[in-house]
Amino acid sequence: MRACFLLYDLFADTARATPDDVALVCDRKRYSYGELARRARSLAHALVERGVRRGDRVVVFADNSVETVISFWAVLEANAVVSIVHPQTKTDKLAYMLADCRARAVITDRRLEAVFGPAVRRCADVASVVVIGLDDDARTRLGDLPRLSAWEDVTGDRPLPPVPRACIDVDLAAIIYTSGSTGEPKGVMLTHRNMLAATASISEYLSITHDDVILCVLPLAFDYGLYQMIMGFAAGGRVVLERSFAYPVETMRLVIEERVTGFPGVPTMFASLLALRTPFDLSAIRYVTNTAAALPVKHIEELRRLFPTAQVFSMYGLTECKRCTYLPPADLDRKPDSVGIAIPNTELWIVDEQGQRAPAGIVGELVIRGSTVMKGYWEKPEATARKLRPGPVSGELVLYTGDLCRLDEDGYLYFVSRMDEVIKSRGEKVPPKEVESTILAIPGVREAAVIGVPDLLLGSAIKAFVVLEAGVVLDASAIQRECRERLESFKVPTMIELRAELPKSGNGKIQKTELS
Repeated sequence: MRACFLLYDLFADTARATPDDVALVCDRKRYSYGELARRARSLAHALVERGVRRGDRVVVFADNSVETVISFWAVLEANAVVSIVHPQTKTDKLAYMLADCRARAVITDRRLEAVFGPAVRRCADVASVVVIGLDDDARTRLGDLPRLSAWEDVTGDRPLPPVPRACIDVDLAAIIYTSGSTGEPKGVMLTHRNMLAATASISEYLSITHDDVILCVLPLAFDYGLYQMIMGFAAGGRVVLERSFAYPVETMRLVIEERVTGFPGVPTMFASLLALRTPFDLSAIRYVTNTAAALPVKHIEELRRLFPTAQVFSMYGLTECKRCTYLPPADLDRKPDSVGIAIPNTELWIVDEQGQRAPAGIVGELVIRGSTVMKGYWEKPEATARKLRPGPVSGELVLYTGDLCRLDEDGYLYFVSRMDEVIKSRGEKVPPKEVESTILAIPGVREAAVIGVPDLLLGSAIKAFVVLEAGVVLDASAIQRECRERLESFKVPTMIELRAELPKSGNGKIQKTELS
């Protein structure tokens, strides 16, 4: 079998071997590997004809859809670099991203015209725009955009020769923009080698095969969602793609209909699912995964009851290296608070404030070494230098994550806090995660988020935002009493605000920047 040197080979090899197998289920329609490959190749040729060359950046600004999937693989076959941008992105932020990566082409959806139209007009580098659903009226309104094309005109289902191969595995495959919650978004540069290594490592411990049916309700604009599609296609499985988890009952019905075996989620998604209290036949599900934040222990137990035949994988990672750790399901009972051990072919350790390796039990910064570590931030050498520093082998760079963690005597990792999230109150350092975990352990609490707010006396006061389970009656003073029994006095929130819901980002993370 031909070796996969480029990310595109994973898809191309599967399409060549099993062209008639169903690759994707989207909007209740089924698409074969052969059809997706033919349409991707057609689009790849169109991009090349429109001036896209090796290493050029192509932005895909669209929702989870078959068009986004086709575009991803087409950009790679065209020897270019793909960057999928979340459809909820606003004009100014999109314009920044287009200018930042100097996008050569944009693939987008007519329904997003109000956002992408002004953004593209502000970016002189864009030389071609492909629009899904482009009608005559929109063509008139967007007529000033460079080399405007309708999706249907560039994605014919016809055999074409491959685009001549130009890349090698150390070339960039993708740029994934971070959320930019603390400033301007940064483009995480990932090479073909980075993404192939991540796909192989995660697929190994999840044991993904061609028999798997993987649900993807997570945005393809985020690496957790994107890799569901990549891993599913690499194995020759089937991916069930949904735009979101906004309607959990409908999504769960689809899960049952399609006999889904892989269920990736995030804590906020699982909280919504658990709140339904609705019985579903989920016997086909083989594994459940979580990332973005460690699952509260009580949620782990509830998930195991909800998915009685599934293995539950608690995982941890960041875009800069895709995945750091996973907790083997067999260890859930004895290490429920841990985010696990290093993923295959990855090494990790903790350093103290002096940059020295810390022993077990000491909290310090997590460092990651391995082939999944990013190339750097796109054209941000200073930010890159803060994250990528010399490793133990001469000439190599390792990732300083900016996350405070600790290792136990068995080498299992425990996430404590982001370094930039630690709250300094009464002269003490308070990790928000510890306070949140304490609150989440209180019966009747569904979600919790903890921040520091300015206080003249304390420096920062600890404020907690709490969402209760439906029908639960619990006031702020009762929550505070529970915290006093379980936490040191300086970690107890001085303010507790009950809310019906917490603000979420497109990938399901709680947006603390919107809390005050």
